[in-house]
Amino acid sequence: MKRALDIVGALGALVLLAPLVVTVAVAVLLAMGRPVLYRHRRAGRGGRSFTLLKFRTMRAGAPGEPDGARITPLGTLLRAWSLDELPQLWNVVRGDMSLVGPRPLLPEYLARYTPEQARRHEVRPGVTGLAQVSGRNGLTWEEKFALDVRYIDERCLALDLRILWRTLVAVVRQDGVSAAGHATMPEFLGS
Repeated sequence: MKRALDIVGALGALVLLAPLVVTVAVAVLLAMGRPVLYRHRRAGRGGRSFTLLKFRTMRAGAPGEPDGARITPLGTLLRAWSLDELPQLWNVVRGDMSLVGPRPLLPEYLARYTPEQARRHEVRPGVTGLAQVSGRNGLTWEEKFALDVRYIDERCLALDLRILWRTLVAVVRQDGVSAAGHATMPEFLGS
């Protein structure tokens, strides 16, 4: 049932938000050129790798240049309103992701998780999740992973609907967009 709701919800959102998606795509193209989409490998359900889609928010940089120095003014705006995440609705339709679940992280983190933290890969990753509505990047990695596991243990339709509603509120408030001193979050090096 969750998969059916994901497909209906993601397709509905893509249709409803199509003018916004096109507007953001054109703005990224005009501000930064091609490519408009950022594609990155992430670990999904069972640790399987997939290609995550996002609108590009950073210009190309020199090796070793910090992400914060590469984020464009448009990128800052897109991240503040989570508009860079809109292409992930296509990841939901494809089956790589769910609307709600633990956020997909880098494959290189897989070996760094404790067995309990690794449970976050028991479900499809989500466009939003319990950690995102509980502090987002203002939380520590350990706090995020504990919330991911809590979601897995308590998941149900009612919880998903609450998380989706709280996501809208968090986006409007622009809560926890970045960790102190970082463009988003520092690299997870293990607990």
